[in-house]
Amino acid sequence: MTEDREQRTDAVVYSPSQSFVESTNVYDFMRTYDIDDYDELIERTTSNVEGEPRSGVTWFWDELVDYLGIDFFEGYDAVRNDAEGPQFTDWYPGGRLNVAHNTVDRYAAPDAAERNKVACIWEGEPGEVREVTYHELARQSNRVANYLESEGVGTGDTVGLYMPMVPEVIAILYGCFKVGAVAVPIFSGFGVDATATRIGDAECSVLFTGDGFYRRGSQVTLKESADEAIDEAGHVERTVVYDRLGLASEGAIPWDDDRDELWAESVAEAADDYESKSLPSDQESMLLYSSGTTGKPKGIVHTHAGALLQAAKEVYFGMDLKPSDRFFWVSDIGWMMGPWTLIGTHAHGGTVVMYEGAPDHPQPDRFWRMIDDHGITQFGISPTAIRALRKRGDEWVEGYDLSSLRLLGSTGEPWDPESWLWFHEEVGGGDTPIINISGGTEIMGCFLMPMPITPLKPCTLGGPGLGMDIDIVDRNGDSIADSHERGFLVARDSCPSMTKSLWSGDERYLEEYWSSFEDLWDHGDWAQKDEDGFWFLHGRADDALNVAGRKVGPAEVEGAAMEHDAVNQAAAVGVPDDTTGTAVVLYVVLEAGEEESDDLREAVRDTVGEELGKPFRPREVLFVDAFPKTQSGKIIRRAIEAIYTGEELGDMSSIENPDVLDEIEAAR
Repeated sequence: MTEDREQRTDAVVYSPSQSFVESTNVYDFMRTYDIDDYDELIERTTSNVEGEPRSGVTWFWDELVDYLGIDFFEGYDAVRNDAEGPQFTDWYPGGRLNVAHNTVDRYAAPDAAERNKVACIWEGEPGEVREVTYHELARQSNRVANYLESEGVGTGDTVGLYMPMVPEVIAILYGCFKVGAVAVPIFSGFGVDATATRIGDAECSVLFTGDGFYRRGSQVTLKESADEAIDEAGHVERTVVYDRLGLASEGAIPWDDDRDELWAESVAEAADDYESKSLPSDQESMLLYSSGTTGKPKGIVHTHAGALLQAAKEVYFGMDLKPSDRFFWVSDIGWMMGPWTLIGTHAHGGTVVMYEGAPDHPQPDRFWRMIDDHGITQFGISPTAIRALRKRGDEWVEGYDLSSLRLLGSTGEPWDPESWLWFHEEVGGGDTPIINISGGTEIMGCFLMPMPITPLKPCTLGGPGLGMDIDIVDRNGDSIADSHERGFLVARDSCPSMTKSLWSGDERYLEEYWSSFEDLWDHGDWAQKDEDGFWFLHGRADDALNVAGRKVGPAEVEGAAMEHDAVNQAAAVGVPDDTTGTAVVLYVVLEAGEEESDDLREAVRDTVGEELGKPFRPREVLFVDAFPKTQSGKIIRRAIEAIYTGEELGDMSSIENPDVLDEIEAAR
């Protein structure tokens, strides 16, 4: 790493003003409980505090219910029962509630101030805009609930959402919650196999889908894939088709009269009155599937209490949601951040912004124009997307008024410093904090999350989230966080949103998360806390490249490669080497107009060597047009490595773009 780059990574580049600090929700919380500073806040909510008979984790999750105004139909008997250990903690036993009551019903009540407030601003890729109020959302959610009950769907039954990103997905999600059904969101960009895997594993009896959606100016049909997935998976007895493109109403898509119904002739005709069910705290609310970067996708089981409390906490404190805010996180309903955004924002009567299409259509300024047009206040996006937009040039950001932005957000993968700084300076104007978060589908939220009151270094994740007892350990399970060494990110305690188990059963759940260390949740990430107390991630621990006894994360190699002007994207994998044990092989996507050549290969190799040191100079540089990725934009390095080494690919059902696997093979 060059001295300049190291200095830029290690320097504090953002410090909030005192006036901003005192305006935040988390500062109000600290004043309420006489907490003096950030360090005391984390200790109070995550540790055993002298004089307090309960752990900070238990205390916080108890106080949070009343502090955030979460409505339980019946109060809980205890905050938690962990008699079976942290692996199977029962949160809020005896309590009864419903996510939908907390996110829509109470704000749509006749006497509610938010009844006619906009719950969702939606923009389609062609440019049309719709606004949905809480009153309208409640009526539509009630129609979904009544329709589901008319089809015999009840508490504990699974319902699939293979939908385009239109406002109706919100009503479907909340309608499922209302009747106690388990919602199974499926990424709209999945192909047949990935969709069938999820439908088959969940055994969905009803599937909501659409005729299609718009992507980069073209119509992408969805119904055909849904039909093929159903044929492959079975189980689905009824398919409800939303007519986004007008193809369904025109009879221009395949149709099964015995199974298919138009939304307009089924849900839209149902009664718009429904009283949300009172459900146990641990009643399953959603079945979210992991991205599957390390094997067969896992069915993650979330409860009503857990999903609600975690998302509401993080959006309120970490993203500092205010009543007048407009919250936009680029996501799909099939990725955890989709439900997280909806539940977390609507739990406080807030306004969500939703977008249907591609980030660079018709031009790379799409998001910047949307921020300007809609007065967006919180904007969340993946590092991959920012890297791609950064490469398109600063001129696309210039000319737009982005002053409405109060906070930026990101998640999904490690940053490179240059892209983080570009996001901070060019989009955020240098005075807007980046709330860079990391946790995942398994906890419906974040283990690590900066608070808006704290300074930031490029790429940092701040520290542990509120109420999250997080540590960094060595291979023996001993804490090394304060030694500033790299180690394994673990949780020392449960939290309400931690997956109840896996849909496939406890055995795989325990093996995946609790088998590495005794009574520690192993999240699989490679983490480090620096001398100034800032936490960083360095990629998946099982992805770490150990070259001649020195370890580096793939993201660091990729970030170094992208310092070369010709490189648009990079993916680094480790392969066996007789001399060093492991050698780096680098796959590269070039900028438009750049020509592949041996000289360019050498130049990229030299760039990495200069940045990280000669041991990490790639053995090979291979040029491709794209990488295999999950729906959340994560590069599936496992697939790239397997192709290079000639190993079996294993389950590839979660790949968004499976066609690129042939190109990766050809590059070898």
